Amino acid sequence: MDKLLLLGDESIAQAAIDAGISGVYAYPGTPSTEIMEYIQNSKEAEELNIFRNWASNEKTAMEAAIGMSYTGKRTICCMKHVGLNVAADPFINSAFTGANGGLIVVTADDPSMHSSQNEQDSRFYGKFAMLPVFEPSNQQEAYDMVFSAFEISEKYKIPVLLRITTRLAHSRSAIVRRKKLPQKDLKLPDDLKQFVLLPAIARKKFKALLSTSKNFFVEAENSPFNQYFDATDKSKGIIACGLAYNYLMENYPDRKLPNPVLKISQYPLPRSLVEKIYNECNEILVLEEGYPIVEELLKGIVSKNKTVYGRLDGTLPRDGELNPRSVSIALGLPQNKVREVPSIVVPRPPSLCPSCPHIDLFLALNDALKSYTPGRVFSDIGCYTLGALPPYNAINSCVDMGASLTMAKGAADAGLFPSVTVIGDSTFTHSGITGLLDAVNDKSSITVIILDNITTAMTGGQPSAGTGKLENICEGIGVEKEHIKIIKPLKKNHEENVKVIKEELEYKGVSIIISRRECVVSLNKRMSEKFKKN
Repeated sequence: MDKLLLLGDESIAQAAIDAGISGVYAYPGTPSTEIMEYIQNSKEAEELNIFRNWASNEKTAMEAAIGMSYTGKRTICCMKHVGLNVAADPFINSAFTGANGGLIVVTADDPSMHSSQNEQDSRFYGKFAMLPVFEPSNQQEAYDMVFSAFEISEKYKIPVLLRITTRLAHSRSAIVRRKKLPQKDLKLPDDLKQFVLLPAIARKKFKALLSTSKNFFVEAENSPFNQYFDATDKSKGIIACGLAYNYLMENYPDRKLPNPVLKISQYPLPRSLVEKIYNECNEILVLEEGYPIVEELLKGIVSKNKTVYGRLDGTLPRDGELNPRSVSIALGLPQNKVREVPSIVVPRPPSLCPSCPHIDLFLALNDALKSYTPGRVFSDIGCYTLGALPPYNAINSCVDMGASLTMAKGAADAGLFPSVTVIGDSTFTHSGITGLLDAVNDKSSITVIILDNITTAMTGGQPSAGTGKLENICEGIGVEKEHIKIIKPLKKNHEENVKVIKEELEYKGVSIIISRRECVVSLNKRMSEKFKKN
């Protein structure tokens, strides 16, 4: 079969195509974005007419994926870890409804928070929903697991969670492709009430889930992705989960480990394998990327007369990514002298691009707010979050997608006036619209500034769902037309923009200012492509 050099994200995408998906639903979020982009750019996917458009947010993506599964087709739904929070309602309920066509939910976790607000571990969601979870240790496993996950999904009529992390998502390795499978035929559920979660039905569905979940333990026990490697030195046993297995092996280039190792890449925990390593070894070191989930579970599965250590007791760092060095320290291996970073290498913190439209907006907003006490600007997640840093110091919050608008509303309801929202166009359509509706219904006095750079810039320039529709959306929700203003953030328009912002700050009600200018990166790319065509 073909051999390809792919990112972890791309391995999953190619596997999905080869496994016969009919659609992929996603919202862009680092480190998961490249899964959808790979399928969008795939000629194979185009020829197969695979549906591959971005959704407005992760919840709508998850629900659409459930809808395609309802028709008997295979589908995947992709997001980053915090996106699963947004999709949690349909995700948890999908364990009750089950699947018809194979359904895989891919979540890309971000230990060390390279581009995220938190370090949460999506395996918790899998355990909470009582669904099978796959966690690959390399790109080939990621590819192979897609096929296995679809098989389990269709065998037990259940969604499956595939959890990866940043290093796997964005590192590259060779993968060997399998024989391509055809897409499934359209076939509605045999039970047309399968997806109807009325309480009377849901109670039966929960009992069925509890009964079926016993099989997931059997699947994990027999999974080729869970392996026990025996060794002679039983003073210590090592349980290595997913990518952490690679960090372990990097400390042993000859692949000869003195201690027994249990590699876990499919959940729920394979109980007999866990008991085997626990009973044979004097103590257990647990290596896992993310939270100490297995470490905690282990203490519940086995008796407490042996030492189990890892992230929970501080043997490994409780936060951030693991790496070969942190693992070697936990193993007690000799440490080579750490090379110092040369003084010529200086940190380069993130910053707004030169000529970014957000710069001119923040400068105008700061001037408009000079006569007020500071701390009035609630912001959101996007490139513009960098407005919190010097030299702008223009924003005062960044909690989750859409929170800028609802936080500003809450502050206004408490008496803060003026109360200002700064939200991107893509974030607004992701989860800002409902907050705006609340503000309109309650006549809250907030000034909402929508930064419309006509793209989803932070994640690479994907289409923004609200492009060309923002004014109509705001007016349709009930914002008065005379208080929907459009400005163009440029230096030459600075005084006029300050004037418009000041006027709307004084309005006792909901006002919208759309700051519209194309992202400079997107503009340069578009002009370059236009030049090439000419």
